[in-house]
Amino acid sequence: MAANSHITVGGLEFEWDLEKGRFIFEREDAVLFWISSAMRTFFDTIEEISGEEASNLVFETTGFRQGLVVGQYFEKIKDVDAAQAAELITNTYASAGWGRTTIKDLDFEAKTLTAYIKDSWEYKINKAQEKEHGGNYLPAHYAGIFTGLFGQNIWYEVVQDQLDGHEHSIIKYFPSDVTISHNIHELARKKEAEEILRLETIVEEKTKELKELVRQLSSPIIPVLEGIVVVPLIGKYDEDRSEELVVKTLNNLPAHKANYLVLDLTGLDKDISGHTVSLIEKIGSAASLIGTETILVGISPELGMVISQSTINLSRFDCFQTLQHGIYFALAQHGRKIV
Repeated sequence: MAANSHITVGGLEFEWDLEKGRFIFEREDAVLFWISSAMRTFFDTIEEISGEEASNLVFETTGFRQGLVVGQYFEKIKDVDAAQAAELITNTYASAGWGRTTIKDLDFEAKTLTAYIKDSWEYKINKAQEKEHGGNYLPAHYAGIFTGLFGQNIWYEVVQDQLDGHEHSIIKYFPSDVTISHNIHELARKKEAEEILRLETIVEEKTKELKELVRQLSSPIIPVLEGIVVVPLIGKYDEDRSEELVVKTLNNLPAHKANYLVLDLTGLDKDISGHTVSLIEKIGSAASLIGTETILVGISPELGMVISQSTINLSRFDCFQTLQHGIYFALAQHGRKIV
């Protein structure tokens, strides 16, 4: 082959300049790729990196925007109407290996048409990829072309796909409010919603783990001396945590043969409610039913105020300022002391 070659096929010009490494199609630089190998690898790579849903939008958006450039170019040619432009474009694309596209039912007033596409390069790539559904680059590309030709946003619906065993892919085109920008924003919102849901799930799982950890660590039953156990109340108690504390305490008192239960209130949350006072009374009353006396220690001024303003009477329980005093008292009831 000569360093410079030129050929005209079907009225379209092809030219090669081997010295400069150029392929020229209709006086514009162009490139050639093998469909089932190089182009398939190109598509596969985009899908691998972006994911199927995002890559489909990439192909659709790219196809539409490239088609829009073509449509706007032909729309500016004064002596060519939409039907003639459609024939010129499809013939040009056929010569460039884009497959055979036939435009039918073109209605310039209604701005509708139907495209029959056979053996396109996108179909060949999708077939090589063993896809179950055809791509949307070419359907969107022709939507872009006719958006440019009609001067109105055109969208598409795939009626049938050659990949499903049909002779042609059939795509209907019509005016629509659907736009590429709208689709991009919709995908972004969907991805954002999915990410929020994912994070919420993680937070929920971690919250459950944290609650379980708090449940295991909070309010332990501590046997300090024979017959005496201490239960420190820590933080704030909601209904679930309160119920768990009562059950846990009552189940363990007999195992420790506890005569005295010392409730240490020092670690209670400063924001004390009437529910907390009720919890203290409930534990003490329940413990008495199994023969264990309750001693309260570490009552803060804040808790004292809540107790005095409530209708719950805790005066039947012995109260001391510190844990040490409470333990000494319990020992003294049995004639014992710490030496």
